[in-house]
Amino acid sequence: MTRRLVISVCSRERGTVLLPIERGGRARRLDAGAVMRQLEALVRRRGLAESVRISDACAGGCWMRGPNVTVTIYPAVRPGERPDHVAVGRKTYVASLNTLDCLSRVIDDNLRG
Repeated sequence: MTRRLVISVCSRERGTVLLPIERGGRARRLDAGAVMRQLEALVRRRGLAESVRISDACAGGCWMRGPNVTVTIYPAVRPGERPDHVAVGRKTYVASLNTLDCLSRVIDDNLRG
């Protein structure tokens, strides 16, 4: 079942990562703004606007070299139900975004339950 995600990227954090956007792509140097824009583009291309929201907010790594990302996971909404705001999980990529093989893993690893 598909979950709902809020992916927070803090645009105030300095630093860059060298990372492909999607698996098999060429690595790009990304600062926090670029990470946010690329995640938004992935959501649009994949038609995930109902399930994934990108937010410019604290990701929890204020004093660590960024860009830092946090994913808050919410349960899927069944037809006819209203979404609640009670998180069922959280995953951070604080000081570890550069360990992924591609940026799209932030979505892929967290969307399916």
